Amino acid sequence: MNNPLPVFVVTMLVLWLSTHLGDFLRTKSSLEDDGRKDLSVVLAATLTLLGLIIGFTFSMAVSRYDQRKNYEEAEANAIGTEYIRADLLPPDDAKKERELLRKYLDQRILFYTTRNADQLVQIDSQTTQLQGQMWSVVQTNALTHQTPIVALTVVGMNDVLNSEGYTQAAWWNRIPVAAWALMMVIAIGCTLLAGYSAHRKRSLLFLVLPVAVSISFFLIADIDSTRGGVIRVLPQNLERLSIALRAQ
Repeated sequence: MNNPLPVFVVTMLVLWLSTHLGDFLRTKSSLEDDGRKDLSVVLAATLTLLGLIIGFTFSMAVSRYDQRKNYEEAEANAIGTEYIRADLLPPDDAKKERELLRKYLDQRILFYTTRNADQLVQIDSQTTQLQGQMWSVVQTNALTHQTPIVALTVVGMNDVLNSEGYTQAAWWNRIPVAAWALMMVIAIGCTLLAGYSAHRKRSLLFLVLPVAVSISFFLIADIDSTRGGVIRVLPQNLERLSIALRAQ
């Protein structure tokens, strides 16, 4: 779910309609007191199940959000370490490597901040090109000077490249569609039962459950959204590193 607002709107509308559908079905049938008590038990159990599913899905969203934050920090550490290790290369190559790392750092910051799909394609393309150029510099020196010192720069560059791959994988790791479908089905069942078990139609009270569930869905979708939500992973560590490198 890349945009949380439609999730809230659609969920709210569907659950509100299902509540009124349950109330409509109640008016077309006669429910005795014993049946109403049994229905209350079923409704309570279903609401409990919905709460557990929402809590579990919220935990999934938060864990993925934390993972994206951790990988942003790891990227900043890897780039900063390789920038220092670039001094182990010959002066000309060291200068070239540091310049490439600064450009690469700018692209990584843009990756976290952009919301434009077309710009993201350009960022990915430039990132791939810069990765190839940076690796070419350390590869040339590793083949020419096979020493432990040069090997440090190779390991550092490998960490830079790997950290970007881990970040991309974390941004692709989203809550499965099946989990969203399961939550929606259970939520519809709960609101349908809530409307059916009501003693009489109360429009204001019929809004309580749909609003509460819709807000929960919105929050989960917002945390799980990598670019469209309000709660996003900001490149704080990468930006701080960029300021530090440009101050040198």
